[in-house]
Amino acid sequence: MYNVPNILTISRIALIPFIFLSIFFTSSSYAILALIMFIVASITDYLDGYLARAWNETSAFGRLLDPIADKLLVATALVVILAKKDFMNCPYTVIPVFVILCREILVSGLREFLREVNVGLPVTKLAKWKTAFQMIALGMMLGKDVHQNWSYLGEFLLWVAAVLTFITGYQYYQKSLDYVRSEEAKKVKVVKEVVVEAKAVTEPSKPAAVKKAATKKTAAKTSAAKKTSSKKTTAKKSTAAKKTTAKKA
Repeated sequence: MYNVPNILTISRIALIPFIFLSIFFTSSSYAILALIMFIVASITDYLDGYLARAWNETSAFGRLLDPIADKLLVATALVVILAKKDFMNCPYTVIPVFVILCREILVSGLREFLREVNVGLPVTKLAKWKTAFQMIALGMMLGKDVHQNWSYLGEFLLWVAAVLTFITGYQYYQKSLDYVRSEEAKKVKVVKEVVVEAKAVTEPSKPAAVKKAATKKTAAKTSAAKKTSSKKTTAKKSTAAKKTTAKKA
């Protein structure tokens, strides 16, 4: 469990509280330290996954902890930017911050739901680009105390990251919705099959009932024909008897 990739992931989580403390320690020296810690944490975000795949050291612990560490790092940086009034040059920059936070929560929920049904939600190339723009943007905004102009470029890149965030979030949502629709279609198909089987079970009794009804009708017709023929025979006999009596007379 404690291999190099997992140690890098744990170290990324360990750096997060020190980045958060930059809200209270407003000196330029601590701002530089917080920026360095954020850059190191961002690098470990790439290295732990790369090394785990290259050294074949992937583990359940790493798969569990890595996305949590990523979201904690991003959320902490966004909270620091929101908490420090001078970090945003444009008040509307709160919009991409809101979009990114909502997307992180959405994707986490989707992954948790799909994991329960053994369905993966792989990271797309566009999502990787989103992460790159996002980390660079947050690093530049956190480094405003180091260089004033960095924050302007950082805000622009944060808007770009927000657009990519919205697109990738919708893609993940669409994939999850496709799974839900397929499951609902399977349920409908099963219900239809059950109905068809139930009909198949009840249908054989119908011909029997029809045959019985036909037999009854045939029997009724036969009895009616017999009655009619017997009446005709009786009538003929009575007529013949009358003729015989008339001749004798």
